[in-house]
Amino acid sequence: MIMSLRLILAATALLLFASIQYSKAQLITAAANPKVDYVVPSRYDLEIPQIDLISGYLGNRYQLNLEKRLLQVDEEGLLAGFENRPGKQRWIGEHIGKYLEAAANTWLVTKDPRLKQQMDRMFHRLLETQDTDGYLGTYLAENRWTSWDVWVHKYDLFGLLAYYGAVGDTKALKAAVQIGDLLCSTFGDTRGKKNILKSGSHVGMAATSVIDPMLDLYRWTGDKKYLEFCRYIIRAYDFEGGPAIVNSILKHKRVDKVANAKAYEMLSNIVGLVKMYRLTGDSQLLQVINYTFDDISANRLFATGTSSDHERFQDNHYLLADTSAHMGEGCVTTTWLQFNTQLFSITGDLKYYNEIEKTIYNHLLGAENPQTGCVSYYTPLIGEKPYRCNITCCLSSVPRGIALIPYLNFGLLNNIPTLLLYEPAQIKENIKTSSQKTIPLELTLTSEFPRKGTATVQVHIPGSAQFPLQLRVPEWAKNYTATVNGKSYKSGPDQLLKIERQWKDKDKIAVSFDIETEIINGGKTYPNSFTLKRGPQIFALDQSLNPQLQLDKTKFVYPLQDNIKLTDAQDKLPKGWVGTLAYATEIKTADNGQQSLVFVPYADASQTGGFSTLWVPAVSR
Repeated sequence: MIMSLRLILAATALLLFASIQYSKAQLITAAANPKVDYVVPSRYDLEIPQIDLISGYLGNRYQLNLEKRLLQVDEEGLLAGFENRPGKQRWIGEHIGKYLEAAANTWLVTKDPRLKQQMDRMFHRLLETQDTDGYLGTYLAENRWTSWDVWVHKYDLFGLLAYYGAVGDTKALKAAVQIGDLLCSTFGDTRGKKNILKSGSHVGMAATSVIDPMLDLYRWTGDKKYLEFCRYIIRAYDFEGGPAIVNSILKHKRVDKVANAKAYEMLSNIVGLVKMYRLTGDSQLLQVINYTFDDISANRLFATGTSSDHERFQDNHYLLADTSAHMGEGCVTTTWLQFNTQLFSITGDLKYYNEIEKTIYNHLLGAENPQTGCVSYYTPLIGEKPYRCNITCCLSSVPRGIALIPYLNFGLLNNIPTLLLYEPAQIKENIKTSSQKTIPLELTLTSEFPRKGTATVQVHIPGSAQFPLQLRVPEWAKNYTATVNGKSYKSGPDQLLKIERQWKDKDKIAVSFDIETEIINGGKTYPNSFTLKRGPQIFALDQSLNPQLQLDKTKFVYPLQDNIKLTDAQDKLPKGWVGTLAYATEIKTADNGQQSLVFVPYADASQTGGFSTLWVPAVSR
């Protein structure tokens, strides 16, 4: 089963690579470009390269997100609330927009014809339900703009604009403009208009989070009324009974002190504030953004790169991790990823990329079962991951996060072509040489990462050319060396290694680094527990791979760093298991015994059902 799956994925990747021999110029004429540039310049370009096909560990999971999730969506369920109003859930309308966004971003990379046919079909069915005044929700006329109606239009905008950006169909932009115009004519602080705070849950934050795609609409169209509408939303934060997002964060520097601390809705607003900063350069918003990142990353972030307990930000270091905590809401995981992606794009600062990498390799992938494509709404660190395939907000959100991975593999960082990940990949993009000549650059990256800390990057260019090429040195990488034609370049961790030289076609960069095993403590919430971390991956114990243990009862002796020696345990994985990473180690038990434990990446654990735990209970000796 594992081998057949690998062959299918490999064959699919080869077919896709063979079919995507298009130029970026061709792609742009087929689609469209925004009309408004950001005032704050981008350090990292979030454009997808002409070709960016990732294989290996991340590539397999990306392809499975396409095969097992996106291509398996319940089309009728996603469209039913629009075609037969009202929907069976108050928020049922959000899912089609989330699907269209994930599908469009994935199709830009894969050019999969099945996905194109599916998203075209769903897009046209959705458009047929739009009223003449622009309304594209699931509520009856007498119930418009109550509960989650603005929220639904928020995700309509995301989906329509992503589809327009990918395909260039002007009907998508027209539908988005009609929604934007309707929102602007409905809500505001002038006479006769509704207060947007009254039209959404969680102290108004659900409705006000429409600020995010409304700023995208402003960029696509250049129509300043959408920008002014977003300024109104920021003013509305401070209306009576409002969430006071900006002023609360400026005052307390803590997100748990904002409104009712609802994490998903609040972060969605703050991602909008990031875009507002990028469009206006407002330094006060930058303060809010920085305080938000500092607070969450230091006080409210789980080791796997997510946040929230019962969907809210809790007190400092209150990080309960079992199923009863309802922790790690999938929508929060994806929005935290989006937040850090925006910050990395603005600054190029690797501290944001470190959070991106942590989230992707751990909680994001851990929320989607690679065998079934089902998603867990809350994804605990201790207990069974409750994967489900019914329609929920997180079932729609997690695929959106996975669809972002190719945007974060390779790009221009400070105008220098930069490799950020070490997964096997095939990349093609036009770059400028040191003499400002534009040439095509192809990179073929071969590796067994994350199993091994080695990679080879082969450079393909016409003839030879002088230009810099940059390699990200991860924060966990030790003894990093890159060698080109016998010349070695060394770097410490958490840096960018720039190699500028006269490159020739078929030059190779041999990269090597040590991936050490780290012991991670459970922190203030689980002080007598530990887990293992190797590279970007946090490990967990899966009960099905450790049947001799009672993982919820056995205690171990807290291991010393130099006692941890991992051996490959791939042969312990059962038939049908998706993934090949498994490691065994011997650890003493509290009763003076010794046990052999099999660890797997947290993202792979619990895929067959049953108990797993990231935090291993221990005593100090």
